[in-house]
Amino acid sequence: MFYFLSRISAGVPKRVILNKELPVKLTQVLAKVHIPMTTMLLSVLENLNRIGRAINQIGAEASENEHAVLQQIVESAIQVIPGSAAVIFTYNEAQKSFDPQSRVSAGEFVQGLAGEKPRPKGFGFRAIEQKRPVLSYEEVDLDIDPVKRKQGAQTLVCFPLIVAREPVGVLYVYLKEERRFTRLELLMLENFTNQAAMALYQAHHLANVSRDLARKEEQMARLQRASMIISSRLRLEETLEAILQMALEVTNAQYGIFRLLDPVRNVLVTRAYAGEGLGHPFVQELPLDQPSISAWVVKNRQSVLIPDLTAQPWSKIYFPLDANLSMKSELAVPLISSSGRLEGVLNLESPRKNAFSEEDRLLLQSLATHAVIAIHEVRLLDALQEISQLLLTQPEEVVLKRLVSLAKDLLDSLVCGIWMLDEQRLILRVAESEEKISLKFIVPEISEILNSEKEIFQIPAASFLMEIPQELPASAWVVPIGSLPEYGAGGILLVYPVFAKGAENEWEKKVLSLLAHYAEMAIFFSSHQKELRQAQEQRSVAEMFAAVGDIATNLLHQLNNKIGTIPVRIQSIQDRRQELLSQDPYLSNHLEEIERSATEAMRIVRKNLSHLHPVQIVPVNLATCIQEAIQMANLGAEIEVQVENLQNLPEIAGAQYNLALAFANLLENASHAMEGRGKIIISGSQSSSWVEVVVRDFGPGIPPEMHQRIFELNFSSGSPSHAGKLGFGLYWVKALMIRLGGSVDVESDGMSGTAFRLRFPLRRKPL
Repeated sequence: MFYFLSRISAGVPKRVILNKELPVKLTQVLAKVHIPMTTMLLSVLENLNRIGRAINQIGAEASENEHAVLQQIVESAIQVIPGSAAVIFTYNEAQKSFDPQSRVSAGEFVQGLAGEKPRPKGFGFRAIEQKRPVLSYEEVDLDIDPVKRKQGAQTLVCFPLIVAREPVGVLYVYLKEERRFTRLELLMLENFTNQAAMALYQAHHLANVSRDLARKEEQMARLQRASMIISSRLRLEETLEAILQMALEVTNAQYGIFRLLDPVRNVLVTRAYAGEGLGHPFVQELPLDQPSISAWVVKNRQSVLIPDLTAQPWSKIYFPLDANLSMKSELAVPLISSSGRLEGVLNLESPRKNAFSEEDRLLLQSLATHAVIAIHEVRLLDALQEISQLLLTQPEEVVLKRLVSLAKDLLDSLVCGIWMLDEQRLILRVAESEEKISLKFIVPEISEILNSEKEIFQIPAASFLMEIPQELPASAWVVPIGSLPEYGAGGILLVYPVFAKGAENEWEKKVLSLLAHYAEMAIFFSSHQKELRQAQEQRSVAEMFAAVGDIATNLLHQLNNKIGTIPVRIQSIQDRRQELLSQDPYLSNHLEEIERSATEAMRIVRKNLSHLHPVQIVPVNLATCIQEAIQMANLGAEIEVQVENLQNLPEIAGAQYNLALAFANLLENASHAMEGRGKIIISGSQSSSWVEVVVRDFGPGIPPEMHQRIFELNFSSGSPSHAGKLGFGLYWVKALMIRLGGSVDVESDGMSGTAFRLRFPLRRKPL
């Protein structure tokens, strides 16, 4: 136990040092002033030690223990000065008043009266105000309480009980004789004063701790109830209303309201409100560009406790929820997620001034955190329900695009995208990003990510961003999308957050894992659908070409019968009317042109209809085939064709003439797109299962919405170069690739160039 020891000096005693060995020090002091060690003084020292032990034992029953210790102190104090009396009152600094019920006394002539407490301008208040002992014979302007005078008190000393500069009570010591207190008496009383102060402090501190613990237990119970409400999967409005009811009960507010942020329209939308006496509440949307307390909380992203709504500056921007209610104080906290995203505002109001405390603010922030969790859970549940529907009804690209959109929204990210690994290339499938961010994703360790069992990775943002503003995070989250060997390689879902933080948060981990799982499902379903679609296409093409082949044979026979008679009849006219034709050059020339055109028509029909018959599969050298196509195509002098990496490509199984026509078709389309002027690049590459040829032009491109239509049978560019053809165009190119077991795809952003990617299966066995 620590004690303050007084220094003996002339005048009023003063506190000096902190000392643990009071009996030794006091003995030394007594020896210096030549006072003998009497039995009474030893008893005082024993009392000081006993009181110290009692103070240390003040515990759960603080009020009872406190009274017993104070009783020991006043009884020990009067033993120091025989014939004296002592009284202790506790003091409340916040209320600036003494508690009459706290009175503890010892001595014959200080019997208390009902409700007795220190006088407003008496010795007790002066000792408290000046924080020093007050002696009746030194304070000439103060008189001892007449009641005590009547009981025999002639002299008084009043000690303030002070701990950490805060007064907690006073100790009065009265004498029946009119004399001054000796320095030794004041010294010993000073030590009892310190013990009384420590006893009160210990008791009050423990009482406050007990009250805080009880209050915390109640708050924890309410927060647990809030968690149970969230886990019960109620509608969002029901969850928010339940949280509001708890907030009203805890803070004694009259009403509360949840407003959630709509960042697109820059407004706060009311989602729940509760309270008593509401007639016509104002629940309309609250624009953020108009002054209001809620808008202030959103813009500053901090809570506000307003003790008086009529004071400036709040009176200018406050408006009531209900015009018929007069509110005097308000407490508002922002709804901010763990990632830093602002979701809305929670407001409470009361008709009383100073209705809310700092403790209310902290509790409301806890409830606001539970509200944010509820908002996130509902959003995630809605997102998963939406994606489940899309998986059943929409193609892969639509599902993946919606997935990255949801990831960007749920995780409040700047960039979100899905990349798929195709052989040695990482291909961007879908992405959403802010305009100031440019993607250039290159990750050499992608294979390690795909083969790892770890759920979430963090990678440097510099590996996928052209420029990173300094205020943005230096890393991003990456989630592997499981590899599906039979349907193609895996990929990654990447999210670049707005706020710098790791992916350790359970919410982010849950969202990222779920969205990556749905991306896997979309790719898996799409692979099955693609296989089924390819089988159906191959069957349809085979059936169509078989039927058209029969039609072509009959058509050719009929054309031969009809058109074939034209040259015969012209020859007959020429034989019988030679004299007439020699006299009429006009007629002679036209008959010759008709005969030539009929013969050419027969040749063109035979040539084009030959495409419809079953192709003869033979080993094809793509470099030779493409050179033939370049010769066949009508490109013009201002078109440059650049060939890359074709010589080392292996032979594929195909039809030489048909493939040459297909490549010629693509070359003529590219020339037409560039208006007969520019460069066409034909490049080749090889993988473990494919041989690929890309025909790329630098024209205006093809809009993404047209990528599927250009392969339709009735689609035609109307190019003059198609004159004399049947107009099958890209439909015939795609049909040919299907017949060969390959594929053709178009890549273009609709603004800068087009690339047609033709894939041929690698020939495994000699033909």
